[in-house]
Amino acid sequence: MNKAESKAAGARTRARELMVQALYQKQIAGHSTAELVAQFREDTNYRHVDQEFFDELFPAISDGQGDIETKIGKLIDRPLEQLDPVELCILLIGVHELEKRIDIPYKVVINEGVNLAKRFGSTDGHKYINACLDVAAQSLREIEVQQQAESL
Repeated sequence: MNKAESKAAGARTRARELMVQALYQKQIAGHSTAELVAQFREDTNYRHVDQEFFDELFPAISDGQGDIETKIGKLIDRPLEQLDPVELCILLIGVHELEKRIDIPYKVVINEGVNLAKRFGSTDGHKYINACLDVAAQSLREIEVQQQAESL
């Protein structure tokens, strides 16, 4: 990975971090998608993120949260209500990316989710996120996962 690719990857990681914060705030305070987009665009951290990525994904995830939660509910081993709020935010992002952003390799999606959980989640939350996103990848990216396994 060259320096420009590395910088872009870092900006995308920071965009995901901002999305976790915005989705968490939506859960806790009940703000609308439009309110959160406006608020986070004013945040000084917004200057350091992949703004196009944030502006595309956050509204799609926030507005489509019910549909994404239905998909998550079919993949996890407990009722959605029992999920830690931060873990739910991370799964919303990860499942959306696995389903809608096939340009991002599934292993990158899982790795980013695990890293978000290590940063924002509970002590062992990253293990749960890893397992959930792996299951999601098996169903949402079946061909890609099979091709990866065959190449080993």
